Amino acid sequence: MKIKWNREAFEQIRRAPGIVADLNARAGRIAEAAGPGFEPGSYEGKTRHRASVITATAKAKAQDAKHHTILRSVDAGR
Repeated sequence: MKIKWNREAFEQIRRAPGIVADLNARAGRIAEAAGPGFEPGSYEGKTRHRASVITATAKAKAQDAKHHTILRSVDAGR
């Protein structure tokens, strides 16, 4: 038996408003757990919506480089 994937349906799911809201909420929780100077961001890519957490200040960048703050905060997004 051969499975034929419906790629358009996958793309629709990845761009659904509920998924976008969930991604944004998760990024927000991670940024909040990381502390001041970390900001959530999101954008719609070619096939899906993406969320990220960035260092918005030099202090946050140095803190993340030394302590891996964003990585240690990922559990807050679960």
